[in-house]
Amino acid sequence: MRPAAGEVLHFSEDPTITTFRPQVAKPGDEPYVWAVGYDRAPDYWFPRQCPRAMAWVGHSTTPEDRDRIIGAGSGARVHAVEYGWLDAIRSVELYAYRLPADDFVVLDAAFVATTEVQPLGPPERVGDLFALHDEAGIQLRVLNRLHDFWAAAVASTLEWSGIRLRNAKS
Repeated sequence: MRPAAGEVLHFSEDPTITTFRPQVAKPGDEPYVWAVGYDRAPDYWFPRQCPRAMAWVGHSTTPEDRDRIIGAGSGARVHAVEYGWLDAIRSVELYAYRLPADDFVVLDAAFVATTEVQPLGPPERVGDLFALHDEAGIQLRVLNRLHDFWAAAVASTLEWSGIRLRNAKS
């Protein structure tokens, strides 16, 4: 599930959204409508509250870090989750909303809009999240705890992202 040309995606477990209105993510932040482009869409192939740590090969990645963290011959990207989230990943009903890219500007790795945004059509059911990872060639690693993987990823030359890590086991 990726956006087509001229689109960005917003992933949600709510299939009833008709208008996206800017929301404040953290106190003191600007209110935004958040969306993602093609490269970062896989970051959201999870239940919303699921903690996940992700690492991928970037321009500055050394072969040693790639082999140590992702694995030799294992592709260019790995997502890690905890065992306790497997049932939620299997059963979540996740939807993707296609939104017009022209309504958004780039902010870090995301796309944001400061005004209301209308979806381009009804939400699409994302489907089997394990199959999406497989089809995209993304290794999905299941761990007891994310913290060791996360520490290794952020200390490496890989690109990385962590979402909802506060929900991970201590």
